[in-house]
Amino acid sequence: MTKKSLIDSLQRKGFSKDILSAFSIVKREDFVLSDYRYLAYRDRPLPIGENATISQPFTIAFMLDLLDLYDGMKILEIGSGCGYVLALLSEIAPNSIVLGVEINSDLAKKSKELLKEKTNIRILNTDGARGYSAEAPYDRILVSAAYASEPTHLYKQLHDTGVLVTPINNSIIKYKKVEGRIIKEKHFGFSFVPIL
Repeated sequence: MTKKSLIDSLQRKGFSKDILSAFSIVKREDFVLSDYRYLAYRDRPLPIGENATISQPFTIAFMLDLLDLYDGMKILEIGSGCGYVLALLSEIAPNSIVLGVEINSDLAKKSKELLKEKTNIRILNTDGARGYSAEAPYDRILVSAAYASEPTHLYKQLHDTGVLVTPINNSIIKYKKVEGRIIKEKHFGFSFVPIL
């Protein structure tokens, strides 16, 4: 599958111009292991080393769509891995602060190198399972590995109108703060590595 055929596939699934543009600009092949570059535009997860994977493009696009992104936000990604999703977030909302937390030091180092020219992205090599309260609140929180149960501890790290999108087991859940309450929206049928 070529990049164009992947973009065409995502377009047929109804994703926004901003999301399609980000996928067009960011080179997925830069973020996967060299042995898998020829598969970079297949709609499937790929290994990135350190027992981690880069999620399939459809799943990433689906989660980005749920985030309802716009410019000028503060965005946290938990489990930022190789940095691919951070790069997409930066393209969709270029004047936003994009913060990634990654527990694996080798992946954090690699992603910092890949994204060193993106001045709005910062990557921290730390355990993000509890979020990152030091810079809360966030307008958007995206979790790129699966919790086993609802991460209620992240609610307080959301801005008053914030959105959290996270996998829980084999579902993707969107949590939106509305007047102090959390509104949940559940989507079934996904597969993620568990959060460490």
